[in-house]
Amino acid sequence: MSETRPPLPPFTRETAIAKVRAAEDAWNTRDPARVALAYTPDSRWRNRSDFLRGRAEIEAFLTRKWKAERDYRLIKELWAFTGGRIAVRFAYEFRNETGSWWRAYGNENWEFAENGLMARRIASINDVPIAEGERLFHWEQGIRPQDHPGLTELGL
Repeated sequence: MSETRPPLPPFTRETAIAKVRAAEDAWNTRDPARVALAYTPDSRWRNRSDFLRGRAEIEAFLTRKWKAERDYRLIKELWAFTGGRIAVRFAYEFRNETGSWWRAYGNENWEFAENGLMARRIASINDVPIAEGERLFHWEQGIRPQDHPGLTELGL
C-alpha cells in the first residue's frame, strides 16, 4: 500500500474531525475523480439503494450524482469514532433538474484501511423538499468557508 491519506487510524477526536472535514471539502469540489482517490481501489459502498465496489464505480456514481444535483453544498459533522471507524451525520442542499430545492439528511459509517483510505462507506439518506427561502447553505460553490456555521450551529 504505497498510497496514504492522512490522518491515519487509529483516530483521536482531533484527527477524526480533520478526516471528516477533509471528506466534506473534497465532496464540495464535485470532482468525482478526486473524490474517488480517497477510497481503496476495492472500496465497498452502500449509498441508499446503490451498492458499489471500487473506484471506477464510485467515480461513475458521483459523476451521475453531481450532474443531477445542481448547486450542491454539503456539511458533514463527526458523530462518533473508534479505532479505524468514523460515523458522521451530514446534510446537503441541491437543486434538481426542474429547479426545485432539496435538503438531504443522512448518516454515514466509514471504515478505513491502515493507509487512511476509506475501505467501506455505508450511507443512509433522506431527501426533503425545501423552498428556496429555507436554504441555509449560502457560500459560493465549492469548499465551505471555515467561518460558515456547521450542522449543530444551524440547528440541523
